[in-house]
Formats: sequence, structure tokens, C-alpha cells
Amino acid sequence: MSDANETLSNLAHENRTFAPSAEFAAQANAKADLYDQAEADRLGFWATQARGLDWETDFAEVLDWSNPPFAKWFVGGTLNVAYNCVDRHVHSGHGDQVAIRFEGEPGDQRNVTYRELLGEVSKAANALTALGITAGDRVVIYMPMIVEAVVAMLACARIGAPHSVVFAGFSAEALRSRIDDASAKLVITADGQNRRGNVMSLKPAVDEAVASCPSVNSVLVVKRCGNDVTWGEKDVWWHEFVESQSPEHTPQAFDSEHPLFILYTSGTTGKPKGILHTTGGYLTQVTYTHRNVFDLKPETDVFWCTADIGWVTGHSYIVYGPLANRATQVIYEGTPDAPAKDRWWDIVERHGVTILYTAPTAIRTFMKWGDEFPESHDLSSLRLLGSVGEPINPEAWIWYRRVIGGDRCPIIDTWWQTETGAMMISPLPGVTATKPGSAMRALPGIGVAIVDDAGSPLGNGSGGFLVLTEPWPAMLRGIWGDNQRFIDTYWSKWPQYYFAGDGAKFDDDGAIWLLGRVDDVMNVSGHRISTTEVESALVSHPSVAEAAVVGAADETTGQAIVAFVILRGGLEGADGTSLVATLRNHVATEIGPIAKPRQVMIVPELPKTRSGKILRRLLQDIAEHRSIGDSTTLADPAVMNLISAGLESSSTDD
Repeated sequence: MSDANETLSNLAHENRTFAPSAEFAAQANAKADLYDQAEADRLGFWATQARGLDWETDFAEVLDWSNPPFAKWFVGGTLNVAYNCVDRHVHSGHGDQVAIRFEGEPGDQRNVTYRELLGEVSKAANALTALGITAGDRVVIYMPMIVEAVVAMLACARIGAPHSVVFAGFSAEALRSRIDDASAKLVITADGQNRRGNVMSLKPAVDEAVASCPSVNSVLVVKRCGNDVTWGEKDVWWHEFVESQSPEHTPQAFDSEHPLFILYTSGTTGKPKGILHTTGGYLTQVTYTHRNVFDLKPETDVFWCTADIGWVTGHSYIVYGPLANRATQVIYEGTPDAPAKDRWWDIVERHGVTILYTAPTAIRTFMKWGDEFPESHDLSSLRLLGSVGEPINPEAWIWYRRVIGGDRCPIIDTWWQTETGAMMISPLPGVTATKPGSAMRALPGIGVAIVDDAGSPLGNGSGGFLVLTEPWPAMLRGIWGDNQRFIDTYWSKWPQYYFAGDGAKFDDDGAIWLLGRVDDVMNVSGHRISTTEVESALVSHPSVAEAAVVGAADETTGQAIVAFVILRGGLEGADGTSLVATLRNHVATEIGPIAKPRQVMIVPELPKTRSGKILRRLLQDIAEHRSIGDSTTLADPAVMNLISAGLESSSTDD
């Protein structure tokens, strides 16, 4: 086996189990026979799930897999995503149900019913059309977590214009590259966003990006914070233009395979990948998983997914899944510690949140802050807890259950990716006896295996590579503009499998344990960041000659970025402390704050083989304060001693 397989096999054991209570199991949406139905007739199972949506034209074929790896699901069917998320609930008599309970960081609140949401989405759709956007045109959304961000996404879906949401913490250059790759005609943004009591301007980054993107004809701007902005000839105020539109709009049905959105994720080549998702299959699977994994009861539940819409979790489990299922949900603009470290628990208490879906990074942060913050609030409304973004360690799982869930809430630990579109591995809360830290098993209708280097499936007690063995409805349909890269990235290692890029293990009972990335993509707070992108950013600084980056274990963020840099000639005697701070900030400017290295170590050389390959595993040994592994393949084994001496140059300042 490869080094990756050897590493993945060395795991701790977890013997604690938590079965669903009899009361929860009795009322659960999903029963054990869901697995039997999917096993007996997988395509028939998915057809049944799809028909829970409203189709204008029924599909003639469930799956066309005649040209793998390019799938077509629900062939011949037509539908409109926004109609399924909004209109049909109003038409069924639920227009007065609250769809969104918005809470801004400064404390402003806004309840939006499904009827009001329909009017807002219709006006926005009319506005996009008036700005010249037609079906197939791409729209980039660079916005804070506000109601208008959801409205913008739904308006794009309503008129068939694929959106590409860019996380509002990304830099102007990151935004520019995504606008350019998608050839977007419109950018939707805001003047600023509230962050820890301050206003962070967004429009300057948009102005800088758009200046280099001739495809953009208009910039639609929401006035969120009232901060000063520079105004140009392409700029249009949302409150003036959108609000003046008619609240009536007739949605058009689109083919099941019509592009719904492009979402960019880091790639190992350094160029972000535009992951393409389409309409019918994606909406089918996010609706199915949201209803069954969260056990959603639309009449009584208050759902809160704490993700940002800039990530796929926000697409699937804030916008499309919950709204298709007629959920009432909380959307919060700010950070967990603004104005105090109990903000989330205050929100749970005041809004009566029943279902909470968040990341292990957040859970570990709350653990570090102390139990007194959640314990100062009544969290008894909670009935189910979820985890997403990275493997959750058992200690955090137990804390989550005990302190947040009062030892009564099932925990669903979910595995999926930007590429999969929807959950793939997760407990069913009324069925599965869970183990702390394990995602347990593939959901009904999903084919999963763990294989060795040769692609041979492994059994219980073995670790290896996590692969998907069957096409699934929400699967990516390619990489925008680069189908060959899609094939090379996901299907070249084993053409019969989709390789997820993650390692995993079956324990002795057959439960699945996710063990993180097996390539050079780092997982920081649940977000995949390419080492190449960070290295490129470092080398773009005039003082840096060469750089290597690794992800090192971090109790809060899962992994943290540690960079090793070689200075250009003549700078060896430079002030190391000052330069380290400069380089960390440089990366934050070039890529975004989330990519800011925890440490930068100035070193005289990097560990390379004779062919010039950098052995990052040795750098990771240093970053994680372990004994140095096998260095016999290095061109100069003595270099590890020189690098170790550079630890004094590390920085951990925020």
C-alpha cells in the first residue's frame, strides 16, 4: 500500500454507541426500510424521490449513464428550481409561513414569509431580465449573509441564469479570476458587511475585479451598511432598481440538466475549479437528504445551518434543500463572538431553533471558550444536531451532544463535498445507532466503497481511499469549460470509480470513519485550500524565492496552514519577525483571510528528492512537532536539521 494507506490504517477505536430514543424513532421521517427500497431498485428509488418535486414535464428516463463519467438524470424532465422552493408553497396555502428569520450582527431582525419571498424573488428576476440577463448567462454573487443573497440566488435560478457565489471574504484577485473564468455578465454585491462590530467594505474588491473583466456589464449593489462607496457607470442600487420592479413573474421550466450554478473550489494545479451542478438531479438529492437526515417537520421545526452561502453547504442546506422542503430557517449575518461569545446560543434560545447544523471547527472553538456560554441559555428547543465540513473528533462530538444537545439530541455527522452536491454518508437519526466521530454509512441510494491502491474494495477494519461506486443525482456534471480536467481530476485513478480525494476506514462493525484528504489540498475549517495557491501567493512577494505549504493539525480549525519559505538572495539577514508578519498578511491579501498561514518559517532550503520533488510529509512532521520520518530519499538529508532550526522564526499572531 501507499504511504497514504499506511497512515489511514493507524486509527483509534471508538466503542461508545448512541441509539435513537424510542420516541424519536417513532416520529422519524426516515425508517429502516428506506435502505431496503434503495437496495431493491436504486433507480426506482431515485425516481420516487424526484417525484416529490413539481415537474412541468415528467422525465422519461431516470439515468442516462451511456457516456461515463458524464451523467444525465431525469432525462426529458423540465422544472423550475425557484418555483419548487417558493411558489408551490404559496399555492398550497402556506404563504404566511415564515421562510427566513434573518438576524443581522448589529441586532436588526427581519421575518420573511414565503409569500413575501415570492414577491422579492419575482422582482429580482424581473430586474435581472431588465439588466439583459437571459437563460444561460452567468451571474457572480459576492455578498454577506443577508436575505438579498438568497433572493439573488433564487432569482438566477428562476430565469435559468447559472450563478457563481464567491465567498465575501475572498480577495479582489480571487473574485476576478472567478468572474473571468465564468465570463459573468453581472455581479451582485453589497456596499459592505458587518463583522465583529465593524463594517467591512465589499464594493472596493468588486470595483478592482470588474476593472479587469470586460464581460461584466452591470454591478447590482445592496445598501447593507451605508458605508461610502465609489460609484461607476456600471453600478446599480438594488433598493432603487429591484424594488421598482413588478412583484409578478412567471417562471420558465428548464431541462433537468440545465446548469443551475458554478461553485469554485481549490484545485491542486493552483487554478480554482468551477464545479458545475445542474437542476433536476441536484434539487432531488438536496431535498431528499434535507428531509430525511434532518428529520424536518415544516410545521414545527426551526432550522439553522450556520454556513455561509459562499460554500456549497450554504447552497444545499440554506437555500435549495430547506426552501424546497418548506422549512422555517434562521440566517445570521455575523460571527459567533459578536457582541459576545454566547451569540449563537442567544439566537437558538430566542428563535426556538430545533435543528442546528454546524462545523467541527465551531464546536471546538466553543469548547475552548467554555461551557458557561451555552449553559447561560435555554437550549431545550433543540432536538437534532448536525456536523459538516470535516471529520469531527469524538471528544468534540461528545461535548456537542452533552452541552449543546443536553444528552438527548441525535447527532448526524455528514460527509459530502462541493463536487457531490449533497450529503452522501450520514446516519439516519431515527434509525442509526451512532458512534462519536463516525459518519456511519452511505445514505440509501448512494454507492460507497473504501479501496486500496489497486482499487480493490476493503473490508471491515481496513483503511484506504474513499470512492463512490455509482452515479448519484446531485453529482457534478463537469468542471466549467474543462471536461478533460474533470476526467483527470476525479476519474483517472480508477475509471470505474469517482475518487473523492479523502481517506476513510471501516471499523470492525462496518461504520465509516473519514480521515481527511490524501492529496495536497488542505482542509482549514472545513474549506479546501490548495497548497499550490498559497505557495503561489507567497512566491509572488518580492522577498520570497521558493515556498512549500502543508496543513498541520489544529485543535480549532482541523488543519492550519504552515508555510516554509526561502528568501531571495541578499535578504537572508532581514528582520525575520517583521517579514513573517508581512508574508502572512500578503497571503491574506492575495487569496483571502482564510488562507492566512498560522506560521511562516524562514528556512535555508526545502526537503527535496534528487528529482526536485518537495517531500511535504517531512515538513508536516516539523509543523506538528513529530519525529522526522524517513529522509533517505532526500538529495541532502542534513537539510532537515537546518529547517528545524528555523522554528524560532515562526509566527502565531492573528
